[in-house]
Amino acid sequence: MSGPLSASVATLCDEIAGRLSPEAGGQVRQISNRLSEPLRVAIAGRLKAGKSTLVNALIGRRVAPTAVGECTRVVTRFRYGPADRVDVVCRDGERRSLPLDDDGMIPQRLGVPAGRVAYVDVTLTSEKLRELTVVDTPGLASTDARVSARAEEVVGTSTAPFDADIDADSASEVAAAEAVVYVFTQAVRADDVQALDAFRDASARLASSPINALGVLGKVDTLVGGVGDPWPVAGPLAGQQAGLLARTVSDVVPVVGLLAETAEAGRLTAADAAALRRLATLPAADLRLLLVSVDLFRSRPAPVPPEQRERLLALLDLYGIGFALAQYAAEPQLSTGELVQRLVAASGFPRLRHTLEEAFRWRADAIKAGWALGRLERLAGHTRETTDRERLRDGVERLLRDPAYHRLRLLDAALRVATGTVPLPAEWEQELTRLATSDDPRWILRLPHAGGDELAAAAVAAANRWRVYAVAGAGPAQSRVAQVAHRGFHLLAQQVRP
Repeated sequence: MSGPLSASVATLCDEIAGRLSPEAGGQVRQISNRLSEPLRVAIAGRLKAGKSTLVNALIGRRVAPTAVGECTRVVTRFRYGPADRVDVVCRDGERRSLPLDDDGMIPQRLGVPAGRVAYVDVTLTSEKLRELTVVDTPGLASTDARVSARAEEVVGTSTAPFDADIDADSASEVAAAEAVVYVFTQAVRADDVQALDAFRDASARLASSPINALGVLGKVDTLVGGVGDPWPVAGPLAGQQAGLLARTVSDVVPVVGLLAETAEAGRLTAADAAALRRLATLPAADLRLLLVSVDLFRSRPAPVPPEQRERLLALLDLYGIGFALAQYAAEPQLSTGELVQRLVAASGFPRLRHTLEEAFRWRADAIKAGWALGRLERLAGHTRETTDRERLRDGVERLLRDPAYHRLRLLDAALRVATGTVPLPAEWEQELTRLATSDDPRWILRLPHAGGDELAAAAVAAANRWRVYAVAGAGPAQSRVAQVAHRGFHLLAQQVRP
């Protein structure tokens, strides 16, 4: 559902589309149509980083294949629909429908040469897709990997981070995303940062910045191996990654992707829980030996057949199995549903879901409206018709004079600061980011228990600080940003005043 900002942009598009040339009017209608769609989030990361596993957890169904195959080398878009459907969209516009395989997943073979595929369009009845469209991208390649000529044309650099077979249409589908989640495993390498910068260059302007990009440290259960607790290591490591990528993502959230997928997609059955309950009855010494390694878990004598143990490994791996056995050892009568809830908590996924809600969904209105206005401005700059250009620019300027749209100016200013285009002192940068990305005055002003009068006074004081900074000591670029912030805090003071 559209918010007030994007709804106003859609109204503008509808008003002026019929007064433009057929070509420009058609493009404006396409922009308007996108505004009514859910926020589109691209999942990016290296090959085997766990992107598809995370996609399945977000969707709540295991439908994206996690093993490398044809479908993992093209962009796949997951959106809500009245029926489950898989369409391979070719570069010439042809659509070919495929059935899901026997496991309910996208088939590994698409039936179309990879060079002809633009993207795979998947509609699912999952309620989790009503407000969020998820785009699974090909793995980011190393920066020295060869990139196809078509991708180079779109990205404009020979170090684009896409898998070598991605074509221009696939890259365009990625670029249409309004927000990005980057998935990493363990340490961030220097070429990871370069690859992400190249991904940002290939994406829409607002689709890859600390304003609406998030990092995920995936597979944190592999940090310590076996059944050891990874969280004492994962937390500090994610914090270090967030520091390294401060110009690219707003935060880095650690997650055990396999546990999240298994629990969120409802893959753990009552039979699986019963098998775990039986294993938990083993003597402690035998259980410790069984959990030393995957090979021992497969081969040691146990009251569960090998094929069932193999399934448990595929669902939980050793860390998840060890965690589940500890739960049953403490509470033998634990229900399957309660175990699944504890697995979700142990995966770290609730924090990721909450962060997505905070960072993207409630901000979706401003993100989508900003994206649309940027596209309208770009269209005005490229159209050949003088009348089209004037009508587009007049419409955008008229909309931006509305005080409600000052939030978009704040978002743009915060984007320039966050990406280092306009340097500001750290405290000023943080205050501007809070102002641009939140609608909670207490959080913006760091006054969690303040009343209306105190909030209004603090907002006025902040507005005055930014005004002084704008006229004394700031360079031209900083002054323009400071004026935007001054106006934002002035409007905030009006909003909170009793």
